[in-house]
Amino acid sequence: MIVVVGGACAAWLASAATSGGRARVTPHPMNTSPIDARVSDLASDIARLHERLTPAATPRQPVRNPFVFASASPRPVVPALTEAVAAPTPPTPSLAWQLVGIAEDDGPSGPVRTAIISGAGQLFLVKEGEAVTPQYRVSRIAADLVELVEASSGSSVRLVLK
Repeated sequence: MIVVVGGACAAWLASAATSGGRARVTPHPMNTSPIDARVSDLASDIARLHERLTPAATPRQPVRNPFVFASASPRPVVPALTEAVAAPTPPTPSLAWQLVGIAEDDGPSGPVRTAIISGAGQLFLVKEGEAVTPQYRVSRIAADLVELVEASSGSSVRLVLK
């Protein structure tokens, strides 16, 4: 009985260790079609183009990194100026002010125009002869421009409607 059971176990283990009697299949060479030949030619062309696209030289490391706020190297110290610096000149009104628009009403002796001037964070509505600031007065309002006169020097500045 022990011999029969041991023989059965040995046969079972031997059958599990083998491939189960399956025959191995050997691949047969297939005939290549013209499409397959074109695909292989295309693959070789793609590989050749990829080789041409790779850079010949590697880029150098940048001198500075634009994404870093402060550099590790100390900056040269500039000596302080001992002379008094002249006070900056105030900006010209043509740069600081802008003519936004011109309104026109009918008056007894013709149209009465009101200039709309933007500047210094404010909006000024002025007519001819009125002061925009203590320094400048409106001398003339035309259909597309305003002429301002400086009170101290008498120089004029023109603001053009854009």
